[in-house]
Amino acid sequence: MKECAKNVYNLNLADSDLKVYGKFDSNLLTGSIKVRPAVHIIHDAIVSGKLRSGQTIIEATSGNFGIALGLLSKLGLVVVALVSRKLQEGVFEELRNENIRIMDLDMDICPAPGMKDSPNLLAAKATAVNIRSQLSELGFDPAIFDKASSEIESLLAAQDIINLAKFLAKIYNCFCPEQYDNQLNIDVHRTVTAPEIDQQLHEQGNSLADFEIVCTFGTGGTSGGLSRYLSEKYGKKSLHVVFPPGDQDVGGIRTKANADGLTLYEPEIYAGQHEVDFEQAKLLLKFFVDKGHDIGESSALALYAVIQMANFGGGGKFVVIVADGIQKYKKNLEAMGKKQNRTQVSLQEAVSNVGDYDRVIWIHAQYTPREEGIELIAKSLGIDKDKISVQKASTVGELLSTQQIPEELSKDLQGSKGKSLLVCMAGNTSLRAVKILADKGIVTESLTGGISELPQAKTKQITELIKQATE
Repeated sequence: MKECAKNVYNLNLADSDLKVYGKFDSNLLTGSIKVRPAVHIIHDAIVSGKLRSGQTIIEATSGNFGIALGLLSKLGLVVVALVSRKLQEGVFEELRNENIRIMDLDMDICPAPGMKDSPNLLAAKATAVNIRSQLSELGFDPAIFDKASSEIESLLAAQDIINLAKFLAKIYNCFCPEQYDNQLNIDVHRTVTAPEIDQQLHEQGNSLADFEIVCTFGTGGTSGGLSRYLSEKYGKKSLHVVFPPGDQDVGGIRTKANADGLTLYEPEIYAGQHEVDFEQAKLLLKFFVDKGHDIGESSALALYAVIQMANFGGGGKFVVIVADGIQKYKKNLEAMGKKQNRTQVSLQEAVSNVGDYDRVIWIHAQYTPREEGIELIAKSLGIDKDKISVQKASTVGELLSTQQIPEELSKDLQGSKGKSLLVCMAGNTSLRAVKILADKGIVTESLTGGISELPQAKTKQITELIKQATE
């Protein structure tokens, strides 16, 4: 972690009192933590008689829970997974490998509890026709679907895929595990996962009482179960939940907005909630995978959150839940590696190749640097401050919203014969701008972490370096 912080983010944690353990559930059967609730829920269903021999299981899944359910094919049970077309190809491949019957809803959504926006009835009707056809191909009676079509269209209009899975299970006499609402999802992590972590720490001469646990949010089962264990055994809140920003997609993980409304989302029992930039976490993902560690996208997000917490807190003791591994995300990682070679650079890389940049451009839709900020950027890169230009916030806003290059920015870029380096607050805005410009054939690079990660910025209030744009 300290090596990653230094080499990737130019953060010096060498002297910090930092201890991090990874709970590698990526090593479990099916390759993810989701096998825990899947086994627990299905075992209970068999013992209680809710699930009978020959009965079909229907569930909404973003991947890992469905893959875990695929083990049931060995018990003679049929699994139908409702999935979104936004799933990575690697996830689809693993679902198919488990002989699961996939129903692609052809909707760009994560299984959701229901949208607050007005329903889209036209899109719902089209999707309903598609679902009816797929069900028929899987051997389900379309006449049953037709009788319930109005209820199905209403659920689709609200993008309420969680309750759609429950409804289809009801009308076709199937079993739905209801992972998003099932208290057994919490129970397995309270009674099995948490004690297991505690025992393993004791074997290393530590106690969970002294550690913070960091995990991402999928259904709420992991965070809920671990939080309860910590409260019951140690009387403390020390579970931190990590989310990506609202405009980013991370495999199997919800944004904070999409978690709101879920039965198992319980912010009052968490020690903290953190929104973390996945574009930055991708750099960590590549670093750890290149080192031979089997971590997936959500784990990278949680580990990057720990680096930030350690940086601002001077260290700490953490257990990070490594919920799954890299296998199903490998294509994404390979594509990201190729793309980032030309889109994102660390401060160390930028300084080493500063001669490649004809211009350094500040680019942000809300903030502009003060004179001290411009001087800091120039000093950090080892260039004259006259080489730095500042785009108006309104110009940057136009670029991001229209995906077209405004005239003011076009003039700035045309004045550059080679590459330009884009700098913003934390790296996200400049990276988005780089991607838009790349689609237009203009090669630019984004400074990883932006002005916030420049060494001298750590000793100054950020307000001294930037100001709110008022134009």
